[in-house]
Amino acid sequence: MSATFVLLQLAGFVALLLWGMRMVHTGMVRAFGGNLRQFLAIGLKSRWKAFFAGMGITALLQSSTATALMSTSFIAAGFMTIVPALAVTLGANVGSTLIVQVLSFNVSAVAPLFMLAGVVAFNRGGKSRTRDLGRVSIGIGLILLALHLIVATIEPVEKTAALRELFALVSGDPIIDIALAALLTWAAYSSIAAVLLVMTLAEHQVVTPVAAIALVLGANLGNVIPQYLAAGTNKAARQLALGNLIVRGAGCLLAIPLLPWLADAMVALAGNPARQVANFHTLFNVALAVVFIGLLDPLARVCAKFIPPGPDAHDPGAPQYLKPAVIQSPNLALADAAREVLRMVDIVQSMLTTFLDALRNDDRKQLSALGDMDDDLDRLHNAVKHHLTAISRQEGLSEADSKRCSDILAFTINLEHIGDILDKNLRELAAKKIKRKLKFSDDGLEEITSMHRCLLDNLHLATSVFVIGDIQSARALLAEKDRMRDLEQKANENHLRRLREGKTESIETSSLHIDITRDLKRITAHMASVAYPILERTGSIRRSRLLDENDATQDPDGRPN
Repeated sequence: MSATFVLLQLAGFVALLLWGMRMVHTGMVRAFGGNLRQFLAIGLKSRWKAFFAGMGITALLQSSTATALMSTSFIAAGFMTIVPALAVTLGANVGSTLIVQVLSFNVSAVAPLFMLAGVVAFNRGGKSRTRDLGRVSIGIGLILLALHLIVATIEPVEKTAALRELFALVSGDPIIDIALAALLTWAAYSSIAAVLLVMTLAEHQVVTPVAAIALVLGANLGNVIPQYLAAGTNKAARQLALGNLIVRGAGCLLAIPLLPWLADAMVALAGNPARQVANFHTLFNVALAVVFIGLLDPLARVCAKFIPPGPDAHDPGAPQYLKPAVIQSPNLALADAAREVLRMVDIVQSMLTTFLDALRNDDRKQLSALGDMDDDLDRLHNAVKHHLTAISRQEGLSEADSKRCSDILAFTINLEHIGDILDKNLRELAAKKIKRKLKFSDDGLEEITSMHRCLLDNLHLATSVFVIGDIQSARALLAEKDRMRDLEQKANENHLRRLREGKTESIETSSLHIDITRDLKRITAHMASVAYPILERTGSIRRSRLLDENDATQDPDGRPN
């Protein structure tokens, strides 16, 4: 068997291992995502609770990176500070070793049972959670199968001089070992997969005990790379990644001079080379947790010194104008909140434009960008909401300021709802169109485009009502709501006519067309909500659109017959 063919087989089986881990991760998130976030939230005020929460969630998700990103979202939303987030990361690092410990035993014989149980649960499960747990079971089976295949592929390496020389060459220097393992972990996006591969190489004596430990150090160090890249421009996330880098980097620097002694210690602790690798991986992360759990406060200060906290002009989801120092001056604080709301309006406008472009061009990347923009919108919404809550708690708040505070909060909530409609409804509809390779009729697409143009105009008008608060603009905005309702009704009538005519494009996209026009009308209703407080305070709107029993001279819209 040629060395090239063996390496290709190894790459394929490692890819199968990664896919199995991904299935376990996505299955657990879909089955218990909300519960996991609540479990993580338990550790917000205590570093020890945060540590154990991070460890438990990582053991379930099989990804310390996913746990770190989850805690990053809490930081961005203002629910968690850097110290408990660092504690979560320490726990996540230890949690990843539990998975390695379990998989270090020879459990490949039960792989078919996991896959069989998973397929039955996925196909026969009536509840979505049962199907998600079936996905988890299939993923575990694939992981065990991939490990078995990797072992079966590596066994002939002992008799292949060329491959042994290749592995001996790349693992002959500890620094090279660390760098290679770090790059492998970055490429695989998983330190667990890298450590499992090192265990297999060590078990078949392809690498020496010293090289195996150096490779484990590199896998731990390389796990920081995807976390740092995922942080982007968010300063809190970058602080968290820097803290993790400092912890793991310090551990690696201390361990490098001690590699021969550490290898002898692991050999004395366990005879099986795979167990030696698993034990060192566990002891390394436990030792780092024990040392740094009491040093998180100075570590957080060091991270803040290198990456100063504060708004980032390049992060659209980070508040730019909210200042806790002006909370006691409601006028200034409300003005700052209003400025942030205008930034939310800009995000909503970008989401609307991106959606139509993706729908026209069948562009999946633009649909993916919609999700990122909705995340930014949610972060700004949370920041403004907490800012307004702090304002409302001030003593002596005037009635006018109290009403303005309520109006800003209401508009903020409606903007967030618009983002959810675009992300969770319209994005799914566009994705379905792309997946099924459907095409709207020219008339149908023009009707959607026309409603979209009205939406953008209505957003500008709603923004004017929010900022200026004049009655005429508020009246015009409510009139636009009625106009959008008429456009939706006319679009659906035209669509039904095209169905009767038997137009193929209209038949194929019937449900999509109706759902999209309905959601566009819903967005208009959320925009128009900013006009109601103004019109109610001036007595310019009825509290109910229902007619009195004696009022028989008006039609259902309140207009004279």
